Order: sequence, then structure tokens, then C-alpha cells
Amino acid sequence: MSFEDLEPRQSIGDSLHALIREDLDGFSVADLQTRIEALEGEIARVKAAIEAKSSQRNAADALFKF
Repeated sequence: MSFEDLEPRQSIGDSLHALIREDLDGFSVADLQTRIEALEGEIARVKAAIEAKSSQRNAADALFKF
């Protein structure tokens, strides 16, 4: 167990909610395009994490399947 395991985790909903509610009127077109690129990168990162977790789960299920 690491120290990170003992620290309270921020709810995913809090950060996502703040991002969704952010006012976009003050951003330039270039800023908005940069934001889209960053969000697409984050989507790819999350999909990779889901894939990795799914692979681990499938391997564990296969190992303990009787």
C-alpha cells in the first residue's frame, strides 16, 4: 500500500462538472482548437486505460475460471 492509496481521491464528477460548466465565450478560436486537441488526447488516454483494465480483468477471469 502506498501513501497515494491513503489520500482521499477527488470525485471524477467534480472535475468533469467544472470543465463542462466553464464559460467558453472568453476563448479565442485558437484556444478552443487547442482545448479540443487536449480533450481528444485525454479521451485517447482514458480509452487506453479502459482497454488495459479490461485486459487485466479478462486475464484474471480466464485464470480463475473453473
